[in-house]
Formats: sequence, C-alpha cells, structure tokens
Amino acid sequence: MLVKEIMTSGIETVDSGATYDEAARKMRSLDVGSLPVQEENNVVGIVTRRDIVFRGIAEGLEPKSTFVSEIMTSELACCSENESIDEAAHIMESRHIHRLVVLNGENHPVGIISLSDLAVKARNEHLSWEVLEQLSEPSCPKR
Repeated sequence: MLVKEIMTSGIETVDSGATYDEAARKMRSLDVGSLPVQEENNVVGIVTRRDIVFRGIAEGLEPKSTFVSEIMTSELACCSENESIDEAAHIMESRHIHRLVVLNGENHPVGIISLSDLAVKARNEHLSWEVLEQLSEPSCPKR
C-alpha cells in the first residue's frame, strides 16, 4: 500500500512570516495539530501544537509578534506520496515522530500521513502497533 492511499490530502500551509498566534488560530479553525511552513513556495519546516506550547508560550515569546519561523521545527520529516506505508512507518519510528509531510514529484506538499492514518486506514495492526511501540520508548530526540 502506498502513502497516497491513506494520507490526509488537501492540506493547508502557513507562511514562515506569519505570527504563531495566526498559526494557532488557523490550526484551531482547521482542527489540525500541525501545519507545514512555506517560504516562497518551498516547505521549510512544520509548526505543531508542541512547538507553540514549548517553544512559544513556555519560553514567554509574544504570540502576536513572534514569527512561525522562530518556533517551527525546521528539520522537516517528509516522504513521497509514492512511497510504501512501511517506509513511512520506518521514518516515523527512526525519527520518533507522529506525522510526516507528504510531497509530490515536484516536492510540493500534498498531504500528511500520521500515526492515526496508519492505525485507522492501513488495515495493518502489526505496522501501527510497531510504530506506536517505538514512539513510546523513552528518548531525547533533537527538535
């Protein structure tokens, strides 16, 4: 099974020059936990709820004047829409992350594949359990 068969498509992005207040409001309105960050039509990172809480709020940064580029995760984890779900799962396991940005052949974001997608849509209990088990192991990944 390929990533494009189970990913969440039609994703929204946020500009790196937006404030993290704007990003949080957009995430709330879309009911999503992350947004790929774009700069001049290139994906340069991802901003997650965790980034907003730990890098923005907990650090005392002003939500309406701190740019997304200052709190985002710039080491972007991604995969191709034509990769197997096994390969996507391996990336999630090795990087200890819950979601990947999915890129098309022109390196444009076309979706997100998450642990939830693996669990609900892949119909492979062993694969989703394996990823969850790896993500649950204590670690100190660099973010």
